[in-house]
Amino acid sequence: MMDQHAAQTRTGAMYDSRLALPGRRRGKVRDVYQIPGQATIAIVASDRISAFDVVLPTGIPGKGVVLTEIAAFWLGFIAERGICPTHLVSTDFGDLPPGCGGETVKGRITIGRLCRVLPIEFVVRGYLEGSGWVDYQKTGSVCGVNLPAGLRQCDKLPEPIFTPATKAQDGAHDENIDAASAACVADEIAGEGTTDRLARTALDIYSAASEYARQRGIIIADTKFEFGLPLDARGEPTGEAPILIDEALTPDSSRFWPADRYEPGHSQASYDKQFVREYLLGLIERGEWDKTSPGPELPAEIVAGTLARYTEVRDRLLG
Repeated sequence: MMDQHAAQTRTGAMYDSRLALPGRRRGKVRDVYQIPGQATIAIVASDRISAFDVVLPTGIPGKGVVLTEIAAFWLGFIAERGICPTHLVSTDFGDLPPGCGGETVKGRITIGRLCRVLPIEFVVRGYLEGSGWVDYQKTGSVCGVNLPAGLRQCDKLPEPIFTPATKAQDGAHDENIDAASAACVADEIAGEGTTDRLARTALDIYSAASEYARQRGIIIADTKFEFGLPLDARGEPTGEAPILIDEALTPDSSRFWPADRYEPGHSQASYDKQFVREYLLGLIERGEWDKTSPGPELPAEIVAGTLARYTEVRDRLLG
């Protein structure tokens, strides 16, 4: 039975979904359900937000709707250009089974193909920031990719690079790894050469998306993709090659910078959740938080500022 309250809300945000569908799994941001008798799943984008791998107790009202719109746009963009097949089937709540409460997740729902997830984050970096910048300062490389000496924080790289990471389980932290380590995992599941092929696909997606976004005043500094092996309704492999799954090129999974304010040598203004991270870094520096769960509540101005940034990047990309 569906909970009499179809969704829990905090400060007007939809923090948890409650659909009358089996197999609910709660990720950092998305709730995933099985659709009985079909080779599809229902993915609900909540208004939760995570930082430093901790889901914060304050939601961002409307964030899940914005994320769904952006992700659906990019998945269509990728498929239409023939870069890679994707898991996207529908974003219409009316395509959910009758009586499951689909109307409560209108605008937040993605129906996607059932897949076995490859436990690797296919990260592509075009600029040097975040953990890549940290690694570069220590070793002169990122994930085993040697880079020129003398690069500054947020410098554009000579060419985009593939820098994989582990896909951490709940409560754990993603860790940067090299391509050989990624291949040991993904190739074992999907066949020899899979990681190399998907790395090229991820770089192709990034190249096309970056060009499109730059024309709209946005720099995509880095982003991450996930891939999975399609399964049939019984959960058996279909024999198809891996496809792009989950979200793609959203402010939750990417760094978006305003192109007209870009200036390497320091951190950049952003349209993504770096705004939240910077607030939290202030708490960390003052000894008010230690990056462990539960995270701190977010003040109203941080909530509003985050939503404004997500909304602006959506309007620029989709407008």
